[in-house]
Amino acid sequence: MSRSKQFRDFITFTIVLAGVLVGLETYPQLMDQYGTVVHFLDSLIIGIFVVEIAIRIGAYGNKPYRFFLDPWSTFDFLIVAVCLLPYHTEFVAVLRLARVLRVLRLVSALPRLQFLVGALLKSIPSIGYISILLLLLFYIYACLGTFLFRENDPLHFGNLQTAMITLFQVVTLEGWNEIMNIQIYGSDSWQFGGLQIQAIQPDTFPLVAPLYFISFILVGTMIILNLFIGVIMNGMAEMQAEESAQELAERRKSEALTIADEIHLLLSEMDGLRNQLDAIKRRLDV
Repeated sequence: MSRSKQFRDFITFTIVLAGVLVGLETYPQLMDQYGTVVHFLDSLIIGIFVVEIAIRIGAYGNKPYRFFLDPWSTFDFLIVAVCLLPYHTEFVAVLRLARVLRVLRLVSALPRLQFLVGALLKSIPSIGYISILLLLLFYIYACLGTFLFRENDPLHFGNLQTAMITLFQVVTLEGWNEIMNIQIYGSDSWQFGGLQIQAIQPDTFPLVAPLYFISFILVGTMIILNLFIGVIMNGMAEMQAEESAQELAERRKSEALTIADEIHLLLSEMDGLRNQLDAIKRRLDV
């Protein structure tokens, strides 16, 4: 039953409904009118989830611990368990978080989403190294930007942490040309967002500023950020290869079982024929 398509579709629909109810609770006026219905449906959904977990654990028979060998099953169990916490003051924040996280159960309910999340998880080690490389790039350019533009533009390059935040805005290509123009034409000649920047000593950098920002965007946005995409695509390719290998192994196992069944049937038929021959031989002897 737990593996049937109807059961999975029903649970998927329930998860989507749970997500819709969480969204409805963000509207106070709506909750004032229909709060009783929403809370009733929410309690009903929790009950359905509890029954679902019980059915899935029961499907393993006398080995229920095998249910927890699957990380996605453990995740589902923890989400449902947290939702059963008593609704007291100390549990309110945790309970609300768990109710929001119930939407994430769609990942475990939809195999293709599991594939994508698995690819992301497999890419985490490589993403970590790329993040370190990006952090080094941010640090080097933030130090350079602070030394070069601090007196002209303290709003964006007043200190190291402010410069790193500015560079994060630049690497997303959000308003980077305005920040660059402040350094090219000077803060006394260029306003940012309609506000005049209170510079320590206005200055212009007509050559250095374009070289600084364009090189940072080329390296940071065009190269390093694309490395993230490449790593994730590589993770998806590895997941696809593992999935294909697993399907091949299961197919071979299934074929091996089929051949074994055929051999068993042939042996049974041979035993039947042997018994018939023995019976005929006994008749001839009589």
